[in-house]
Amino acid sequence: MKITFLVILFPYILFSKKIDQQKIELAKRGSNYRVWVYFNDKNESEPLTPSLHTIERRNNHGYSSDDLWYDLQVSSNYINQIASMGIIIKNESRWLNAIAVICSKLDLSKIVQLPFVKKIEPVLGYKKLYLDKIDGINPSSRDFDYGNAQAQIEQINVHLLHNQGYTGEGVRILLMDTGFDLTHNALDSINVINQWDFINGDSETANETEDEENISQDYHGTAVLSTIAANAPGELVGVAFDAEFLLAKTEDVSQEIQQEEDDYVAGLEWGELNGASVVSTSLGYLDWYEYSDLDGNTAVTTIGVDIAVGLGMVCVTAAGNEGNDDWYYIIAPADADSVISVGAVWENGDIASFSSHGPTADGRIKPEVCARGRQTWCISPNSTVNYSQLSGTSLACPLVGGAVVLIRQARPEWTAMEVREAMMMTASMADSANNTYGHGIVNAAAAIEYVTTSIIDQKDIVPKGFHILDAYPNPFNPSLNIQVFMDKESFVKVDIFSYNGKYIENLFNTKSINLIQTINWNPKNLPSGVYFIRSNVNGIDLFKKVTYIK
Repeated sequence: MKITFLVILFPYILFSKKIDQQKIELAKRGSNYRVWVYFNDKNESEPLTPSLHTIERRNNHGYSSDDLWYDLQVSSNYINQIASMGIIIKNESRWLNAIAVICSKLDLSKIVQLPFVKKIEPVLGYKKLYLDKIDGINPSSRDFDYGNAQAQIEQINVHLLHNQGYTGEGVRILLMDTGFDLTHNALDSINVINQWDFINGDSETANETEDEENISQDYHGTAVLSTIAANAPGELVGVAFDAEFLLAKTEDVSQEIQQEEDDYVAGLEWGELNGASVVSTSLGYLDWYEYSDLDGNTAVTTIGVDIAVGLGMVCVTAAGNEGNDDWYYIIAPADADSVISVGAVWENGDIASFSSHGPTADGRIKPEVCARGRQTWCISPNSTVNYSQLSGTSLACPLVGGAVVLIRQARPEWTAMEVREAMMMTASMADSANNTYGHGIVNAAAAIEYVTTSIIDQKDIVPKGFHILDAYPNPFNPSLNIQVFMDKESFVKVDIFSYNGKYIENLFNTKSINLIQTINWNPKNLPSGVYFIRSNVNGIDLFKKVTYIK
């Protein structure tokens, strides 16, 4: 069946793109529509106060928490005006400066006339990744008694980091999924810092109602969590069992269309504000997309991931289980420029046939890396003592997410993009990456020893004379203002380099008669990520690191 992405909204709202009535109706929930309402600004908005973990993480990655636009709440004045119209508000996103609402067609015609409304877009749904229960593998116990998890731990060399004392202690990871039942014996020692149910609006992420029990709402999330958090020596030991966990219940399996993307973004924002430095999501969005939309810039979840990385979080997500289907390719937000998307392999390293393939619509290699996602050992979610084997990139993703936790523990000074680079450049196929395996199977032990390289000589980063280079806003989108402060009639050259030192373009190369030379840079077709600005004034170089978020 052809999959359609909803890009235009309603026939009475004027947009530059062609209006498609069939796509419009896909946003319908009964007689109503569920949509994002984006605002022009954050008029008289109050800032939220980040946790100490959040402030420390941001500072370590060069992002000041002082007056950060992303911490400003959505304008309560705008929200109240829309609420006064009798419209149901389901979620708000300070990152997107938008709210998700449920309203009628008549309401939409009123909302679009409000002067502070920038645009309206439909809330999209997602296609949940499948899990197959498979029995059969019984690995033998080793020196460090991982029990059933021995093979999947050793495949990505996590045991070598455990032997060095890296078990995740002090690192906070956010998991977003269908829910989490923590009653299994293997989860007795899990360190849950906070949890929130974005479906029911409370702090209970396990099944709460008889309906949830009947559909095993928390089954998927519980299995995923255990691959990281289980600590039952001789039975099952997870990748980062000593980590600090933030658990977000964002996906409602009872709905035919399932949970919408706004809960995913809300969960990201909640986790970032509560100090998560890693997020692992075994979820994906597909049903409303064309392949051309997987360009790293379209899906709300993809945009949310890029913002999270820009704020210092390493984002890990499942590539998808569409390898045997007509779709074949990855799903959102695995198309994000800054994410670590994870494919699935067998114990012997062969790719699982269901694992989704790249490239993205704009030609980037996907997935980034692979881990065991075929017959992966985890706890049995419907039991307090039993274990099972399940398959899907859903199970490969948390193995990599847990490995990232260990790398963050070992290398706390690394930025999120540096962690991503280290994971990719030390994987088993780093020199021959392709759109089936990506860069290959993760090697966590090698990743912590990785040294980022650049064609920019590090000694040149030390200023040799007086001039000042500034750039704002940082992170930025869509454009960046670059200012070079100098003596009059100085010869000025300003160049852009990628994070790994690749020359991108020259922005300025002439004599300036001003004390301050201001240059505007619009990256246009470049991917999200970290870039270096090099200013050269009369032969003296200065560098500044900036983050571009689409």
